[in-house]
Amino acid sequence: MYARDIEGQELSFGVSGKLVRNVLVMYDRQTDSLWSQLLGEAIRGELQGTKLEYLPSWHTTWEQWKGLHPETLALQKGFRGSRDPYASYYSSSSAGVIGETFRDDRLQAKEFVLGVELDEETIAYPFSSLSGTPLINDIVADLPILVVFDNETGSGQVFDRQIGDELLTFTRSDEDPAMLVDSETGSSWDSFTGIATDGPMAGNRLERIKSTTVFWFGWKDFHPDTMVYNAAG
Repeated sequence: MYARDIEGQELSFGVSGKLVRNVLVMYDRQTDSLWSQLLGEAIRGELQGTKLEYLPSWHTTWEQWKGLHPETLALQKGFRGSRDPYASYYSSSSAGVIGETFRDDRLQAKEFVLGVELDEETIAYPFSSLSGTPLINDIVADLPILVVFDNETGSGQVFDRQIGDELLTFTRSDEDPAMLVDSETGSSWDSFTGIATDGPMAGNRLERIKSTTVFWFGWKDFHPDTMVYNAAG
């Protein structure tokens, strides 16, 4: 998710019908520039090289989101019905519509990964690893991060785990799996919002780090030098 204003100009976007390395390409109606959905960057046209501001969001189920935000509004458009029009695509082994650009067999082509890019350093956290290790205290590009994954919804998100001068290490709460506890202060944290709800750190919020839920073939084609997290070390 991105903000769509650039230096005071509000842009409106549409789908160009083009693909770059199997990833959707948008266009803005104001300058007709083309934008990569994955990069959030204009790749051709008047605004080429311009990046959209990342806005924190996460991929989850309607049930979970509605439980957290009962008063939420929902945009309903497009396909409605019981049959998934993309079912055959997801079940096939093909690497997208136009095939893969770079071959990399570290993961299956359609393994879902949580991709993180920090200071030109990239890492993919495979869902197969996250399902067994749904809480990871890691360091990427010298930044201490926390990766949180929910097996039930397939929802993953990433936080900066440093608050001021305090570097925090997290574990799951024994009483509530949706809550985290930091080892340094014993404070309790909501794993979805990153807000400390109890203890010395109460009221603090962990900063969200941009992450992308994407197929492996899409991630590695844009980031051929990416690292892959291995729970076994």
